[in-house]
Amino acid sequence: MFNRLIEFLKRKMLYGLGLVALLTVSVFADEPSVKSNVTAIDTVWTLIAAFLVFFMQAGFAMVESGFTRAKNAANIMMKNLMDFSVGSLAYWLIGFGLMFGASKAGLFGTDNFFFRSADPSTSEGLWQFAYWMFQVVFAATAATIVSGAMAERTKFSAYLFYSVFITAFIYPVVGHWIWGGGWLSSKGIIDFAGSTVVHSVGGWAALAGALLLGPRLGKYNKDGSSNAIPGHNIPIAALGVFILWFGWFGFNTGSTTSGTNLSIAVIAVTTNLAAASGSVFAMIVTWIKYGKPDTSMALNGALAGLVGITAGCASVSALSAVIIGGLAGILVVFSVGFIDKVLKIDDPVGAVSVHGVCGAWGTLSVGLFAEAKYGAASGVGGVNGLFFGGGPSLFITQLIGVLSVFFWVFSSALLVFFVAKKLIGLRASDEEQLKGLDISEHGMESYSGFQIFTTE
Repeated sequence: MFNRLIEFLKRKMLYGLGLVALLTVSVFADEPSVKSNVTAIDTVWTLIAAFLVFFMQAGFAMVESGFTRAKNAANIMMKNLMDFSVGSLAYWLIGFGLMFGASKAGLFGTDNFFFRSADPSTSEGLWQFAYWMFQVVFAATAATIVSGAMAERTKFSAYLFYSVFITAFIYPVVGHWIWGGGWLSSKGIIDFAGSTVVHSVGGWAALAGALLLGPRLGKYNKDGSSNAIPGHNIPIAALGVFILWFGWFGFNTGSTTSGTNLSIAVIAVTTNLAAASGSVFAMIVTWIKYGKPDTSMALNGALAGLVGITAGCASVSALSAVIIGGLAGILVVFSVGFIDKVLKIDDPVGAVSVHGVCGAWGTLSVGLFAEAKYGAASGVGGVNGLFFGGGPSLFITQLIGVLSVFFWVFSSALLVFFVAKKLIGLRASDEEQLKGLDISEHGMESYSGFQIFTTE
């Protein structure tokens, strides 16, 4: 009996030792698998985020269409379709290399044109495909912002001309400065998901285009006063804002390019709170100012909050996100009025205010509200802003970035639009504007068979 007990214990001990040895071998054997699993998760996460950002194109199309007149809706759709299609090709050919190629004096990249470095036989090469996909949807976002500010009076051929240049040259240069290892990056600028790189680039290019193009027919009277030209479908515009809000979770959290970085939770929260705060405060301001809570401005307030938090979403607290978004919501109301009534620049959807002005505010706000513990967790860097004991240095860096990007984008976009004006013409004729660009540019009606009432 005793001998059998000894034999039983021996067998169990040998079994246990064998199991430990097997587990040890498995752990060491699985080390490459752990690494490959992380790579796979990061790749899938980045691609899902890219697909969400791509869906923002639908949001922009809905917002711009809803805020403009029915006779130009198909033209808006065509411009949103083509700035992504043409832009994708231009970014593949030239833009990605200028943005992420080997740096020339910190100003622009000098290689990887035609996306030549992507080798599908290696995991690093395959990752390049995912990263390019994530970056091209950002480039397209910058391009499509301009469409709304120039809506209802721009020749389609001129818009195509511009789309090539912003995605191939203007946007990638800024991207290299800040994200591609350029001179602003070396100074320590923080623009996590692109308040300046994406949104201000689109906003300042929109300002240049709208300025050179001139206002829509009937927008301004001889005495300088402006007339409201209501959009034809506010529900469609609202749907567009909700789509953009949804896509923004990919825009901001995806900028980690890592599904194993748990700070994506913080980024999602700050993104959402800023949007909500922007919408609420824009509503309050219009309610006080005009006696009614204006729907279109509340919608733009949500977008303003999203643009405002995009630079600092990984570097600020939830409370700071509410403040940043709320101030963006207030700022957009006054900016829209200033651009329309004081500068006399016709921006049908408020693109310059939402993306240019609030993008600048969002970038500057990082210099005020950044907290080291959030930045360290997300990998941005443990830097405090002015309000958290960090001193003025980060704010000054952010200001340099905002101003330098403004001068580059505004001047280069102005040149592109001027060349387009001379070569192919920029502005649709008065007759074409009265008919609507759907008919004059594309030979169709967006709402064929429906009776559309207009003020003209």
